[in-house]
Amino acid sequence: MADEKNLAIAKSLFSKMCDALDRKDCNYEKSEEDLTVFFTVEGDDIPIRFFLIIDADAKLIKLMSPLPFKMSEEKRMDGAIAACAASFGMADGSFDYNISNGQIVFRMTASFRESLIGEELFLYMVGCSYSSVRDYNYKFLAVDKGIISIKDFIEKN
Repeated sequence: MADEKNLAIAKSLFSKMCDALDRKDCNYEKSEEDLTVFFTVEGDDIPIRFFLIIDADAKLIKLMSPLPFKMSEEKRMDGAIAACAASFGMADGSFDYNISNGQIVFRMTASFRESLIGEELFLYMVGCSYSSVRDYNYKFLAVDKGIISIKDFIEKN
């Protein structure tokens, strides 16, 4: 459990995060109790969902963007390979993959331990995540539906 000092820092960051989203006219749902916001951005082909969480205990800002589909059971191994291939070499963030249910989630974190955090960090995290998810969501879906092979996914990556 976070001490009072870290909780106060986390609440301040939550406020900055909401201010940054407000300045971009972003419509979002928030939970001040959980220090979490949720919003959806219309992508080119698939809506992109975002969860931003201020974790006072871990002293982390967490961004999660779950893809709106799961890899089918027969494509689970291809999904694992695709998530690894997509994540390799990314400067920030990665695709997490749950092989037991086929869920793919883009995740990015930033530590606020002994750091000064500005609104720009939140906007960077959202922008970088949006770009990564936008670039890969259809590719993952194409692998799942058999439109492209995992070999083609890797070669085009």
